Amino acid sequence: MPTKTELPLDLTGPHVTPGASAAHRLYQALCEMIVSGLVKPGEPLPPSRTLARQTGFRRNAVVIAYERLIADGFAEATVGSGTFVAARIPARTAEPDKPKAIVETPGQGAFALGCTHIDERAVQRFRGFVGRRMRAFGPEHLHYGDPRGSRELRAAIADHLLSARGLRCDPDQIMLTSGTLHALRIVLSAILKPNDQVWCEDPGYPAARKTIAHCGYRAVPVPVDEHGMQVAKGRTAGPNARAAYVTPSHQFPLGVQMSMPRRLELLDWARQAGAFVLEDDYDSEFRYDGAPLMSLAGIDRLQRVIYLGTFAKTLFPGLRIGYCALPERLIADVTAARAALDRFPGTLMEGAVADMLNSGAFAANLKRVRKLYRDARDVLAETLEAASDGALSVPVPSQGLHLVARFDRSVDLSVAARAKHAAGAEGWLLADTYSRARPLPGFVLGFSGHAVPQLIASAERLARESRTALRTRNRSARGP
Repeated sequence: MPTKTELPLDLTGPHVTPGASAAHRLYQALCEMIVSGLVKPGEPLPPSRTLARQTGFRRNAVVIAYERLIADGFAEATVGSGTFVAARIPARTAEPDKPKAIVETPGQGAFALGCTHIDERAVQRFRGFVGRRMRAFGPEHLHYGDPRGSRELRAAIADHLLSARGLRCDPDQIMLTSGTLHALRIVLSAILKPNDQVWCEDPGYPAARKTIAHCGYRAVPVPVDEHGMQVAKGRTAGPNARAAYVTPSHQFPLGVQMSMPRRLELLDWARQAGAFVLEDDYDSEFRYDGAPLMSLAGIDRLQRVIYLGTFAKTLFPGLRIGYCALPERLIADVTAARAALDRFPGTLMEGAVADMLNSGAFAANLKRVRKLYRDARDVLAETLEAASDGALSVPVPSQGLHLVARFDRSVDLSVAARAKHAAGAEGWLLADTYSRARPLPGFVLGFSGHAVPQLIASAERLARESRTALRTRNRSARGP
């Protein structure tokens, strides 16, 4: 029988994906060892430092592999005692490295953005909450409700924002919506007049820019650097702007975090101009390295900042539940705008989502999927870097559910377009997120909601086509 310090690991067999991250390869080897019966249920696994010495991997890779084994039901951890093979092992499948404890987004192409995982335990809890709420079906579903949504869910969201984002607000300041863009339409209609200027990040989220324009306002592109939106350039480009739409925690698409000096500069502008800042805090729950900066709304104490959030990524998009947190002075106007637009939000799922937040099931699901997303991020970044042979630069984001892979800025934009098409990849071209600023050649690639083997295969294909497109372009530039 193997001892704690000598695991019978096969790190080179067909069950291991070549080129994958060290953590993923170790996870695959450990899975194979467990499901093959080479170690028995309840048997201890070596401490992470011991296994790191045995395999030559970094201890962080071992920790990630162990965490995924636990999340997928192959191992169990006991505080103070260590990690053990699970008492009941999940059944072996044709794809042993696909997490059985996770429900994945079906039918999505490689690198599509906006996909999610949801832990099966969270699904079961949610089903239970929905069932309980249906059995207790009450009069609140039989008449038109508060335009802001149920107070129960608004109170649960207020508690979540205080603990997760340092944002203190009353439930009366929360309004439920069907998502971020819906919130954007409602809020802007309450605070702006037709043709008013709105600062937008450049590059930035195209859907928000289109929503602003569709509603009859003027989207003013403001360049972004490594510190976030350049407020001084916003003052020049849109001196009469009445609002600014920003993604300060994890700028879309570049992934930079707005620095504290830049945040304070933006808030100073809003106070001086009598304007409002719309803070889209998307993906803030998925931070992998270090503590996030406090939200803009938390710094501002909801004086000039309107906070936008959603459950599309933290639970699943099909819920169609988002929310905004409003300054007190705007509650009446925004509530009236909501009532005029579509009366009030749907009531059937509100109670179940409140139960998820209040029971701890929401936080538990976040903790489990965050580990999977971090692993997927690392696999994608490492594969692209290695397989592109220097053609692509892939900064590893500390937060969020997508990354950016870039060519050198001297490369023609057509190279990225040609490579993406040839690889059959979804995701976005980085150039498509720009408005006026000079676009950078590259890709915006989602890594959440995709099986790791698919990510690896798709990354290798995109890297290969990127090298080919770059060589073809270089030959054309040199001429015959």
